[in-house]
Amino acid sequence: MSPGTFIALIVAGGVGAVLRFVLDGAIRSRWSSPFPIGTGVINVSGSFILGLLTGLGLRMALGHNWVLVLGTGAMGGYTTFSTASFETVRLAQDRRYGLALLNGFGILVLALLAAWAGLEIGR
Repeated sequence: MSPGTFIALIVAGGVGAVLRFVLDGAIRSRWSSPFPIGTGVINVSGSFILGLLTGLGLRMALGHNWVLVLGTGAMGGYTTFSTASFETVRLAQDRRYGLALLNGFGILVLALLAAWAGLEIGR
């Protein structure tokens, strides 16, 4: 990996993390809910974008370094399955078992479907 690609990867990861922070804050300020809507929106949209980037890369419509920087860097910083896991545990600890199951399994299923859709569109 070239030094330029390495630096771009770092910057893209930071940009993705800032986008996640801003979007999650905007969603939380508009919808008050015990269900972590923001994290779900972020993970599903990030999975779609990563699938799309991968599909474009497989089709050779997007170069390897772009897929690396945007996919691993930006989408790696943007998506947050660790936060989704933590929020699921917190819902269960608060005895909101239905919401915990919905968050744990629902977001995973939606994210997988979004990644598949992005991949198919990108191809």
